[in-house]
Amino acid sequence: MTVSQLSAMKAWMVAHRARQPIEYHACDAVLTLWLMGWMGAPAFFMLDDPWAVLACVALFFAPRGYLGLRRTLHEHQRVRCDWLEAVQPPTASRSTE
Repeated sequence: MTVSQLSAMKAWMVAHRARQPIEYHACDAVLTLWLMGWMGAPAFFMLDDPWAVLACVALFFAPRGYLGLRRTLHEHQRVRCDWLEAVQPPTASRSTE
């Protein structure tokens, strides 16, 4: 996920947090895990703890994994995710000559 996609997802969650508080808190948890990965990896690297570094590197992919899981559940009609449109990559416009 790009930073603009993360920003769009967070903005949608904040705008709709009164209607969907569980979605809001789940998004916060995923972004917290992502940030813990980025902040923890250098510290654990310096402390020479390879397992903790690997765990932190895995947390780098928490937002992408969460998005993939929610997209799959939405496609199988298990949950409804209204915010998926907010994180869709922009479509490239074609110029006709």
